[in-house]
Amino acid sequence: MEKLQVGRASLTWLKGGVSHLDGGAMFGVVPKALWQKKYPHNDKNQIELRADPILLQVDGKNFLIDSGIGNDKLEDKQLRNFGVLEQSKLEASLESLGLSVHDIDAILMTHLHYDHACGLTKKVAEDTYESVFKNATIYTSEVEWHEMRNPNIRSVNSYWEMNWKPIVDQVETYEKEIEVVEGLKMIHTSGHSDGHSIILFEDGEETFIHMADIMPTHAHQNKLWVLAYDDYPIRSVHAKEKWMEFGYQKKAWYTFYHDAYLRAVKFNESGEKTDEVKRERYEYN
Repeated sequence: MEKLQVGRASLTWLKGGVSHLDGGAMFGVVPKALWQKKYPHNDKNQIELRADPILLQVDGKNFLIDSGIGNDKLEDKQLRNFGVLEQSKLEASLESLGLSVHDIDAILMTHLHYDHACGLTKKVAEDTYESVFKNATIYTSEVEWHEMRNPNIRSVNSYWEMNWKPIVDQVETYEKEIEVVEGLKMIHTSGHSDGHSIILFEDGEETFIHMADIMPTHAHQNKLWVLAYDDYPIRSVHAKEKWMEFGYQKKAWYTFYHDAYLRAVKFNESGEKTDEVKRERYEYN
């Protein structure tokens, strides 16, 4: 598993599953002639997208950034349509690090779409689910939590009851931002979803920014390259513009949940890549 140290924070990428979605949808109005130079696609025009939670360890606490796609929650049709070739191996990933789901202190949910939130719960009987991380506080924005429980006609396919009902007592919401520990903030941006948030960590001169789905891969660096899946694309553009400029000045690391090729990228003040953490490639099984 790949690791990155940023100041006091240690980041380790776990195995949360993989899907393959249409490249055109993932790059919105950007012509294929442009985006295919940045990110590979298969013969079905699909691009590989990980759903890999990040274990974030700081100040003696174990946090997760999002939760993966879970196991045995997608129907056969969904597995096929979403191109899921591998489901979550999160518990095995934690075990290899000497940890279990019970050691997770908090989960930082950037948003609650199924591909980020399915790992929060597990099926224990027919139509019966329970929380996976029973000792964890689950942070998400107030707006996102409201929409999770009251989806609209567009978002109803992304917010699933099985992912929120078992965790109601563990959820802590915030309006604009929250500082989880010193230097570690969740900041509401909207954009991809109305309640979407990013994660910012600053420790002296060391910084990482987790842009979640307003910059799901390294190929989405351009502030105008937003997803067709975004509910509020212009908000995505504005948020990306703000936080890319901020990160460039800080020479920050940008970390990824979905990128199948790079785990993190560091840029200089001009937006030029100066460092990267590559993802180890392996066969699905």
